[in-house]
Order: sequence, then C-alpha cells, then structure tokens
Amino acid sequence: MSKLPAPPADGFCAKAWAHTADLQQAIVEHPFNAALTDGTLDRDRFAFYIVQDARYLVGFAQALAAAATRADNAEDAAFLAGASQGALVEERRLHAGYVAEFGLSDAEIAGIGTSPSCLAYTSFLRANALTEAYPVLLAAILPCFWVYQHVGSAILEATGGAEGHPYRAWIQTYADDEFAAAVLTARDLTDRVAEAADDETRQRMLEAFTRATEYEWLFWNSAWIKEEWPTARFLG
Repeated sequence: MSKLPAPPADGFCAKAWAHTADLQQAIVEHPFNAALTDGTLDRDRFAFYIVQDARYLVGFAQALAAAATRADNAEDAAFLAGASQGALVEERRLHAGYVAEFGLSDAEIAGIGTSPSCLAYTSFLRANALTEAYPVLLAAILPCFWVYQHVGSAILEATGGAEGHPYRAWIQTYADDEFAAAVLTARDLTDRVAEAADDETRQRMLEAFTRATEYEWLFWNSAWIKEEWPTARFLG
C-alpha cells in the first residue's frame, strides 16, 4: 500500500482537503465502511453498492472524457482520457463480477433501480462537464479518486493487509500503488490548474470539490440504507 504524500500546503488540494476534513473522517467512519472494514457488511448491501457504482462509473467516465477535451497539453489529456477508459473497463468488470459472485441475471440487475443519490451524483458531474470551466470540472472529479484511495487505504491499514477478508479484492483495488499514483496525478493536475486560475474560479473549485465530497458520503449512505425513491409508492 502506498501512502500519498501531503499536497503542497499552499495548494488548492491541501486547502480543499482541510475544508472537508470532518466530512472525510465521517466517510471513513460511516456504518457501511465500518462494516466493510470488520467484514460484517451483508452481501445485499454490498451488492446494491456494486450495482450503483457500476452505473455511477459511466457518468464519471463521461466527465473525465469531457475534461480530456479541455486539457491544454497532451500529457494531461492522455491521463484524463485513460482514466475515462479505465472507469468504463471497471464498470464492465464490476458487472461481470457481480453476475458471477451473486448469480444474478442481467434482468435481475436491471431490476435494481438507480438510487436517488447515485442519479444526483452522476447528474452533478455531467452538469459540471457541460456548464463549468475546466478547473471547476477537475475539482468536481477529484473526490472520486481521492476519497476512494483514502477509504481503501484506511481499511487496508485497519485490517492489517486484508488477508482472508471477505472484501479483500475491493479493498486492494483502492489501496494499491497503481491507484495511488493515479490519485497523485489527479491531485497535481488540479493544483497546477488552480494555481493559474483567478480567485473566483478557485472559490468555485472549492465549492465543486466540497459538493462532490458530500455526494461521496451520500453514495455510501445510500448503499447502507439500500435507498429507494420515496415517490415510488405513488407510481404503482
């Protein structure tokens, strides 16, 4: 497991993380992640989470692809485009793994509705991709990288390496060196773009980062409660 170095103290990422520090801790300590850590998370909740995550990753990939078209150098564009492709590959892997592990058909998976929180989060990213400036879009995308690496690393450390853990594969996905390197690249890119931006743009970046982090908490919570649309009962 790689521990990420602290971002530059005077950079955007350090300020954004400090601004959301209590929320980041609340995400690590959320009942879903607490149960994931100690291995007691029930399969229905994890299955619900995996389905939502696969659907979320499509919207995340679209936001990354939009960011790639706005990058002002080839290296940044390649990173963002590669991350977009990787998110779609991960979506297919999650779908295949879910079918294999839980023995559900495509029809049964389709029968699990997209949760309000999942739809809200993906809609937020798509809206940023369509309406916001490149720096703000990067800030909206960053929490999905960084929060997952933070949670995965915290769980891996708490489990002493996750050997024999029922969710070991998931934990190692988000706590490994390759993913840590991608997070560091995303952080560095966001810091560079923020440094060149004006104060108003940096404020919008902070608001986007904060809101995306709030959606991260809501996403974990939606899996814990297996969130449904409260209006469904009116629609037959």
